[in-house]
Amino acid sequence: MPAGYGLGMDSVRVIEDWPVEKAATAVVGADGSVLGAHGPQDLEFELASVTKLLTAYAVLVAVEEGAIEWDQPAGPRGSTVRHLIAHTSGLAFNEHKVVAPPGDRRLYSNAGFEVLAEVMTEASGIPFDTYLNDAVLRPLNMSSSRLAGSAGAGAVSTCTDLVRFAAELQAPKLIAVETLELATTVAFPGLNGVLPGLGHQRPNDWGLGFELRDHKSPHWTGNDNSPATFGHFGQAGTFLWVDPVARVACVVLTDRIFGDWAKKVWPAFSDGILAEQAR
Repeated sequence: MPAGYGLGMDSVRVIEDWPVEKAATAVVGADGSVLGAHGPQDLEFELASVTKLLTAYAVLVAVEEGAIEWDQPAGPRGSTVRHLIAHTSGLAFNEHKVVAPPGDRRLYSNAGFEVLAEVMTEASGIPFDTYLNDAVLRPLNMSSSRLAGSAGAGAVSTCTDLVRFAAELQAPKLIAVETLELATTVAFPGLNGVLPGLGHQRPNDWGLGFELRDHKSPHWTGNDNSPATFGHFGQAGTFLWVDPVARVACVVLTDRIFGDWAKKVWPAFSDGILAEQAR
């Protein structure tokens, strides 16, 4: 059995019943301890859009270092770094094409994160994958993680590595607590938009790279997750959320593309984790 298999909480074992070939999960306490884990913790999975959390964190480091600024022009005319990272630049989902004025709608955009990486490279003089590795992955000892493609959806990682990242998101050491609080507060409040795979949300609140649970319905987190929950899910069948009220984070990696199966089992799984954590 892989290290950590079946460790701790009973609720993590539910992944054995999911319609996937491979899955790994871990529950991380606010102190960074692993409260429960199941599945192959060191198996590499494609992250899809969970990549955006890693990219966003590198941007937060860059802002603190002074390499870039939130309100510097970036992307379409009238757009800034803040617009790009908060999905309000007006760029299309997967095309470098402007489909709305900046700040008008919450238009979820992989292209926006690709432009963001280009801005980072130009400003720092360092290729973005190198910056990400040096600023985030290496300091957190995420040795099995790498950016293998787009800055919006091209990372590969393991549950073991994402446990370390989930611990950082609950007690940041690479950035100031205030910086993370800003990133997990609504940017451009009141904007409506589509949460991919889950339909229109009014409003579709987002932070600086972090999706915010707030009162969205339907949603990929649990019904019992607090509105303060932040994180991201990926179309590869992956997610990472942090619930600062429950003081716990959860990582799930699978090898099946997101679909109706995930909409059914993920919220119930998260509620089970929260219920067991609250006992």
